[in-house]
Amino acid sequence: MKTILYLTDFYYVAKGRAYYREDLYITSKLKNYFNILIGHPHQANSYLEYADIIIFRNTGSVMKYEPYFREFVHNVKHKGLLTFNSFDGKGDQRGKNYLLYLTRIHFPVIPTVDKLQKLDRLGISESYMVKMKNGADSIGQQQINIEDIHSIELSGKIIQPFIDFIYEVSFVYLNDRFQYAVYAPQKDKRWELIEYIPSASDIAFADQFIQWNHLTRGITRIDACRLQDGTLLLVELEDLNPFLSLQVLTKNKQEIFIKNWIEILQAM
Repeated sequence: MKTILYLTDFYYVAKGRAYYREDLYITSKLKNYFNILIGHPHQANSYLEYADIIIFRNTGSVMKYEPYFREFVHNVKHKGLLTFNSFDGKGDQRGKNYLLYLTRIHFPVIPTVDKLQKLDRLGISESYMVKMKNGADSIGQQQINIEDIHSIELSGKIIQPFIDFIYEVSFVYLNDRFQYAVYAPQKDKRWELIEYIPSASDIAFADQFIQWNHLTRGITRIDACRLQDGTLLLVELEDLNPFLSLQVLTKNKQEIFIKNWIEILQAM
């Protein structure tokens, strides 16, 4: 039986999300097929040799323990350790710079720049969203009026136009296979999610980002917003440790997701 080092932070607090409950549920299922060691990301580097597979899960924003994380990723790559997710993603694993690149190559993303001199590339907007490049869970996010935007300090940040969307929707993938989608029907209650049944065009939208990212293995969550004209724009490509919102799925769909994940882990 393979041994998994499952890295999480049971004490991490995120608005509207019980991270620890999700991890307790997942590990309760995995323990039937694997030996499970559970550790905090601060402890990871001391226990890497004890596991066949390392699962990096709900550890919160790495900006709060960046030295440990950098050492962890270095050790993983240097020693050729198997991790889930793999650390070869081009999305949030590397910060928000991918949004700048995807904007330049005309992918359907919220237009993004990181210099005030390029503000005109975002079109006309009465206000803007300013986000940290290494942020997560809305940490450091600000909405700035057009009158004040030229006075902000942009080092390490990006700017996007404030979007009048209908709702947000997230598509969850295991490796390159779509699993399920959830959404917040009321945009002012973005943490109150329910299951979403995507159309073929919705799946095609999310697929293009999975194919572009080309993550070797892992769970990816494609977050998008539905515009007033019905189209979708990418908000975030979360390929590091996405929260899965499993609690909003039916028991059957939860079990299907876990079964698919176990099959992938057993084949590693």
